[in-house]
Amino acid sequence: MASPEDGVSGTDRPGAVGRRGFLRGAALAGAGLATGAAAPTAAVVPFHGTHQASVLAPSRRTSVFVSLDVTAEHRADLTDLLRTLTDRARFLTSGGTPSPVGITGPPADSGILGDRLPSGALGVTVGVGASLFDDRFGLAALRPRRLTVMPAFPDDDLRSEWCHGDLGLQLHADDPDTAVHALRDIARHTRGGMQVRWRLDGFSSPPRPSGTPRNLLGFKDGTANPDAHSTGEMDRLVWVGKGMDEPDWAVGGSYQVVRLIRMLVEFWDRVSLSEQERMFGRARSSGAPLDGDREHDTPKYADDPKGDVIPLDAHIRLANPRTAATAHQRILRRAYNYDRGMDGNGNLDMGLLFTCYQQDPVRQFETVQHRLAGEPLTDYTSPFGGGYFFALPGVRDAADWYGRALLG
Repeated sequence: MASPEDGVSGTDRPGAVGRRGFLRGAALAGAGLATGAAAPTAAVVPFHGTHQASVLAPSRRTSVFVSLDVTAEHRADLTDLLRTLTDRARFLTSGGTPSPVGITGPPADSGILGDRLPSGALGVTVGVGASLFDDRFGLAALRPRRLTVMPAFPDDDLRSEWCHGDLGLQLHADDPDTAVHALRDIARHTRGGMQVRWRLDGFSSPPRPSGTPRNLLGFKDGTANPDAHSTGEMDRLVWVGKGMDEPDWAVGGSYQVVRLIRMLVEFWDRVSLSEQERMFGRARSSGAPLDGDREHDTPKYADDPKGDVIPLDAHIRLANPRTAATAHQRILRRAYNYDRGMDGNGNLDMGLLFTCYQQDPVRQFETVQHRLAGEPLTDYTSPFGGGYFFALPGVRDAADWYGRALLG
């Protein structure tokens, strides 16, 4: 487990705010950005936009999710922190050569990716947790209306040290060293303003042999996602829009749910394939529903009212009943696998770093979660952490920064 000593912050005096360090970091960020903007080496997903592009982007091969506690003491310091975080994310996603800081200073970069950072190799998602809207920064009245502390659900075994956070930072890349490089860079420039509460690294397998990647229970994960390329679908299910009883600053953002789910794979591997498939409602090999032939075939629940083919308590049937009444409850899931080696008893410690995005976590995620309570899969999974975050609206241009409309 990550500890405050491991991570994205710290200071020589615990809890202190190095505001001058923020300003120095922002200056370094700006210098690096000016160099990095020139001559990108590959096609780059634009950093600027109404939304954070990483929300809709397909899963990359590697992900690092870091939950952070803000140690900044004043609103001005929080502003400096988010401005610096924006500058670093802008530079790290665009690529380029970091500017030198002088012959007496430390190197401007860790160097683990070489002298020049590749463009387009990194995606960044930044969110805020409910605890950021306490009385520290005067933001209570501006909290997104549906942003709360993640509750414990009936089948959870939550551990407090793996839950919640003031900020959520997710780094997406195809290579682990790209994500690690970004984490170290952000840690360096935000020292004194935030520290790690918990961290989990994940990975996504390539399609095997085709279609959607698989989770560590061997089944394809995310087959029934809404179409991320459909503006209408995303406006209906994912993005917060005007007139939705949310603060004006929140328009363009999305509610992010993070769930850390251990999979009891050693028990799962002793279960017959037919029983595994009935628990999911899909064929393991093809990903097809048990009444279909191909992964993206639509299950015919109306033709199977008693669950003779797809059991009534199968995961896919409970998660997405595919009725007109439940169509507005769908979520956009972005899941990664994780492997932490072994636990203290010598059992394999692996599972799912689950994230999903939605317009309303109560209407969508929580409704689905309550339908899944007690499903057969709960004998083989154990959610132990995570949190609710609000993925901030996008950074619109070079003068904008994460949370600018929130902090004014």
